[in-house]
Amino acid sequence: MSYRLLSSNIINTEWSALLKLQNFPNSNHIPNFFLLNRVRCCSNNYNNLEMEDLDPTKLIVINDQRSLDHKISAIRNAGPSKLQVIADFDATLTRYWVNGLRGQSSHGLLKQGNPEYDAKRQALFEYYHPLEFSPVIPLEEKTKLMEEWWGKTHGLLIEGGLTYDAIKSSVANSNIAFRDGVVELFELLEEKDVPVLIFSAGLADIIEEVLRQKVHRYFKNIKIISNQMVFDDSGRLVSFKGKLIHSLNKNEHALDMATPLHDQTGGIDGAVADNASVKQRTNVLLLGDHTGDLGMSDGLNYENRISVGFLNDNIEKNLESYRKAFDIVYLDDRPMWGVVDLAAELCSKFDG
Repeated sequence: MSYRLLSSNIINTEWSALLKLQNFPNSNHIPNFFLLNRVRCCSNNYNNLEMEDLDPTKLIVINDQRSLDHKISAIRNAGPSKLQVIADFDATLTRYWVNGLRGQSSHGLLKQGNPEYDAKRQALFEYYHPLEFSPVIPLEEKTKLMEEWWGKTHGLLIEGGLTYDAIKSSVANSNIAFRDGVVELFELLEEKDVPVLIFSAGLADIIEEVLRQKVHRYFKNIKIISNQMVFDDSGRLVSFKGKLIHSLNKNEHALDMATPLHDQTGGIDGAVADNASVKQRTNVLLLGDHTGDLGMSDGLNYENRISVGFLNDNIEKNLESYRKAFDIVYLDDRPMWGVVDLAAELCSKFDG
């Protein structure tokens, strides 16, 4: 199956007709799926395209439109009660670029108020990060290295005296922001009672604080599957709770680590789907920014999965692998509006 890259001019030219065909509600957003393989660009090989002639912020790649249409129909037929959303956090829900600079990750933004220990954690990053993406290290060996890296980092956070006040200050002074449309996506899914599982190899307490400071509201349908901190009465980190979650094991096998968001008083407000009922939701909308994020649905015996990938950088180098791995690929740090439209489509009543 060949695939096409479309410039914003091509998309906008065909947009009105496609809206009428598919009954999309919002003409201000590029559609959640676009018939890319119906339009011929200047070459079947994206490497031969004049990339500077295209507006990469308006590019969407779909590898197999027929397969995608089939999945959409099946999920709509089953209804929202069978749907769950699984999302990576960093560079998926959050923007890759913020104010012209590389956006910070939930782990990278942390300043524990002790420069010595910040430097030690940075040294660990510089050593282990290249190993994480090495193509020659076997998976079993790499998994051990990631456990080693995360364990050492967590030890430094405890030894260096991290406090929850330092987390709040770090988030307040960070260069991190959600993609446009993320809040609207959360609101839609909450209205439809669709659970959202946010998977992260980072720190659950930081992710929750980012949501609290940047979104300013609580969502009863969101759970975070990430590393959980334990603080003493003075707000000082004393340990980590449960299984260590790193970049190579964040999947639904770790669902017992899921924690619901807390309301502004620190309590849990409203009904939250239990883990057993989540596993009964066998249709999945998966959002990630790395092909490895597809493993987040491991451990779930799903019937249909629509995967959406955000290819934020190094497009020419990675496009081939992304378009083979994901059903839909958004290029160059696009906003979340297309996913909002897709989720609305999946939760709508099937009329066909």
